[in-house]
Amino acid sequence: MLKAALNRAYQAGRVPSDHAWRRVKPFPKVDEAVVRYLTADEARRLVNACPPEFRRLVQAAILTGCRYSELARLTCADYNPDSSTLAIRLAKGRIRHVVLTDDANRCFASWAAWKAGSERVFLRGSGEAWGKSHQLRPLDIASRVAKISPPVTFHVLRHTHGSHLAMQGVPFGVIARQLGHADTRMTEKHYAHLAPNYVAETIRAKFPNLGITENDNVLPLRTGARGS
Repeated sequence: MLKAALNRAYQAGRVPSDHAWRRVKPFPKVDEAVVRYLTADEARRLVNACPPEFRRLVQAAILTGCRYSELARLTCADYNPDSSTLAIRLAKGRIRHVVLTDDANRCFASWAAWKAGSERVFLRGSGEAWGKSHQLRPLDIASRVAKISPPVTFHVLRHTHGSHLAMQGVPFGVIARQLGHADTRMTEKHYAHLAPNYVAETIRAKFPNLGITENDNVLPLRTGARGS
C-alpha cells in the first residue's frame, strides 16, 4: 500500500523520482490471490442478520460489487432506472457505470422511490449519512449472528460479487469493468482460479490445429464385464 501511495505521488509530480523504491522487492506471497467470498447461503444468512438500514447497504455491496465508500456517497440521481445502471463518481470528474441485475434494479427502484435526486440512497437509522468506519461494528455483529467466521468485511462482499461472476464464466474484461479495475491483470489475479471451465473452454476453442498430430482411428476397447 505504501509503494502504491509513493507511485501515486510520483505520477502526480509530488516527488522528482521513483528510483528509491523501485528496487524494493515485494514481500513473499504478497501477490497471491485473495480467495475469500461468501457462498449463496452465507450471503443470505448475513443479509438476514443485518438491521434494516444496514441490510440495504450489504445487499447493494453484494449485488453490485461497489466499495463501501462508493455506496455511502451514492445519490438517487446516480441511479438510472432506464438503463439499470449506477453512476459511480470517481476523482477528476470520471464516472464508472455499474450494471445492475434484475434483482439489484428492483432493489434500487424501491430504495430511491419518492426521494429527490440529491438525496443519499443509503442513510443510517438516525437519518445521517454513512461515514468512514461506520460499517465496521454492524458488519462484525451481523457476522457473529450469521455464524460466519472470521467476520466479513466490505472487501469480502465486493469479492463475492466478482467471484460469482467468474464462476458463471463471465469474461474477465467484463468483470474488470464492473468492479472498476484499470485492466484485467488484477481481475485475473483474483478470479482466474474460480473460472476453470471458462479458461478451459476458451483455450480449447481458440488454440488452432497445428497439424502436428496423427489422425488415428484406433480407439481403446472399453473395459466391460468379464465374459461379455
